[in-house]
Amino acid sequence: MDNVTNYTELGEAFDEFMQAFEAFKQTNDERLEQVEKRMAADIITSEKLERINRAMDEHKRAVDTLTLKSRRPALGAQERGLSARALEHRSAWNEYMRKGDSRHLQALEAKALSAGTDADGGYTVPEETESRIGKLLSQASPIRAIAGIRQISAATYKKPFATSGFSTGWVGETASRPQTSTPTLAELSFPAMELYAMPAATPSLLEDSAVDIEQWIAEEVQSAFAEQEGAAFVNGDGSSKPRGFLDYTKVADSAWSWGNLGYVVSGASGAFAATDPSDALIDLIYAVKSGYRANAHFVMNRATQSEIRKLKDADGNYLWQPPVQAGAGATLMNVPIAEAEDMPDISADSFSIAFGDFGRGYLIVDRVGVRVLRDPFSSKPYVLFYTTKRVGGGVQNFEAIKLMKFATS
Repeated sequence: MDNVTNYTELGEAFDEFMQAFEAFKQTNDERLEQVEKRMAADIITSEKLERINRAMDEHKRAVDTLTLKSRRPALGAQERGLSARALEHRSAWNEYMRKGDSRHLQALEAKALSAGTDADGGYTVPEETESRIGKLLSQASPIRAIAGIRQISAATYKKPFATSGFSTGWVGETASRPQTSTPTLAELSFPAMELYAMPAATPSLLEDSAVDIEQWIAEEVQSAFAEQEGAAFVNGDGSSKPRGFLDYTKVADSAWSWGNLGYVVSGASGAFAATDPSDALIDLIYAVKSGYRANAHFVMNRATQSEIRKLKDADGNYLWQPPVQAGAGATLMNVPIAEAEDMPDISADSFSIAFGDFGRGYLIVDRVGVRVLRDPFSSKPYVLFYTTKRVGGGVQNFEAIKLMKFATS
């Protein structure tokens, strides 16, 4: 699909989404008027609203898919500006991928003292291909798009933090400096776990010189990696995978302490409160200190958004607002929403909404070096490419993220 066609389809999909939103508002206004007059909405109106809500979700999926496609530049255009060594590595890697000839690649990696010279463990992809995979993951993985990211070369990243705080104060230019107490330090540990994907290629695809093999492998592993990462960054238990922020101990925000995530309640079991439901969202926003609110996001899944769309403030304005243009995100109370499908649906005692500065609150560590092992034997006539990367994650600042519990306490 060329860029002109893609942008045309993107514009059409966005227009359809906005038309659906206008129909949604009109129908929801009818429902709210019926509730106000008769204490209940007409079943036909409620069913119509749910149909429009589902249609909005479908249109939004189409917009998101076309937006991702429009952001994918061809890798073939990147050759200019590469060093001679990078071009040589790229050529050798292509020989290995297409023909299984690893002699040139093995010699290059041995010369560079690379950890990827073990034929049983595969070979390191070119740096620009690894960068491409990282960019694709940032576009497709909602938590990765808003979290803090650090590249490491070791197996574990350890981050010290002060448990007792540092002594500070004001002092004159010539005044003596009082001795300060030594802070008590502890460490947060973020081990990088192995994540794998195994895309398959036909011999004809590998023989086709028109196929950019780097772009193909990047796009093939992107969806598999993004799906696994997305689940782990939210719900992972830290065993052979990153630790998700919902895996940490949760306490009422009034009893919050370091190492736990604080929560506020929605006011009803498995729902928002019947009266003034937006109050709980305001409480959630202001549970986070002001320094973290400037770059904050709401995090929730699509089903929770469909409930949020129905809410209004005291002046009758919708709290949820659609994207201002294709490629942008929806907002809730003027705060951007990160749509993470691995967040739980609203139910009794669920933690279905998170809020905070995830760039400072949640850390993703990427160990440098994506590796590929070519396997032409296990699934003939297809050639399998066992692709691995190492990634870890966990909460690094327990003040920066708060949760909403759908309960009364």
